[in-house]
Amino acid sequence: MENNNGLAVADNFDLQTVNLAKAMMEEMDGLGTLPFDRVKIPSGGGLAFEMPGEDESSPESVTEITGVILDHHPLNAYWLDKFAGGNQPPDCSSINGKQGVNRETGEIKDCATCPYNQFGSDGKGKACKNLHRLFILRESNPVPLMLSLPPTSLKYMRDYIAKRILFKGFRSWQVVTRITLKKEKSAAGITYSHAVFALAGRLNQKQLCKTEAMKDCIRQQYRQIGFEDDAGDMAGGMAADSSGFMEAPDVTGEDGLPFKN
Repeated sequence: MENNNGLAVADNFDLQTVNLAKAMMEEMDGLGTLPFDRVKIPSGGGLAFEMPGEDESSPESVTEITGVILDHHPLNAYWLDKFAGGNQPPDCSSINGKQGVNRETGEIKDCATCPYNQFGSDGKGKACKNLHRLFILRESNPVPLMLSLPPTSLKYMRDYIAKRILFKGFRSWQVVTRITLKKEKSAAGITYSHAVFALAGRLNQKQLCKTEAMKDCIRQQYRQIGFEDDAGDMAGGMAADSSGFMEAPDVTGEDGLPFKN
């Protein structure tokens, strides 16, 4: 069965959802937010995502993530000393890509005019690193994955959302998306991975009712999740050495990074 855009309906996609708002009220009182599993893009050009397994000390590797992107939003992070991997929190961060908060002073800055968020503030790139966080609902699993895309993957996300989803009359939570990895090499010889996005089908009306409720809850309650683990994601899909974060040629310049503030 297909629609006018030639996109098959994903009737066989086993969509399992949960009322997150109700679960939070009944089960998580005093325990904080729901602990979403975080999936990471590997460094060094790896082609398998790393995600938590049943045993936290033994992560699993998968070459493909297929699911519904319930919500996505920009994140910005700036380190006073150049970021070189690890989990150190940023000195200034923004959970909406619009306003950044200084970790030490609490000062709020406008990301659009901040000098560290301009091209050329760190060589050809930005001193402030732009990420994009995705909440992905996989088949037969009611708890979304959380994936933070590094700068090298942003233009591919932009092209996918615009050309493959919006221009076809859909929203990200109305379709099934397949995400894989592709290996690239920068002009400096640094090998890294970027995300590749593909449409795998559209949801039927019954499925849409479920995903719409979940995406509303994610947008209202979980966009505030901080940077506790996102610092480690900065090095995924890119390479970091002792001199700091390395840019790849396809993400430098005004057209390289989408979702401009």
